[in-house]
Amino acid sequence: MSEQQFGKGDISFQAAGGRAGILKLVEAFYRVMEARTDAKEIRDMHPDDLAVSIDKLARFLCGWMGGPKLYSEKYGGIAIPPAHAHLPIGEAEKAAWLTCMACALEEQHYAPEFKKYLMVQLAVPAGRIVTLQQNMRK
Repeated sequence: MSEQQFGKGDISFQAAGGRAGILKLVEAFYRVMEARTDAKEIRDMHPDDLAVSIDKLARFLCGWMGGPKLYSEKYGGIAIPPAHAHLPIGEAEKAAWLTCMACALEEQHYAPEFKKYLMVQLAVPAGRIVTLQQNMRK
């Protein structure tokens, strides 16, 4: 499948293995975050018990990838940058988050072009969070 097809309809959701595949990715993401010393600051922004964080991210990614809007069904609407405005997120934290996601993606049996597509797409909201943080400090 070409990268150009990802992002249309539920193609990305299906490429990720549906809800079960996304949950597996998110669980790997948080496991990687727990293990990496360069991710300590972002791990510390989360509660000790990651169950709700895992649920929220998995549900969000389901809808974000074109699948069912599970996040809004349970938690209501979300705008990613404002939802993270209370956290001290800069370039280092963004890089750590994306590194954890890249490592988690490497564990998945996704097509290489899908992994690449996801990293490019995930960098967009991550960048918007940093931009919001920078604008708030002005």
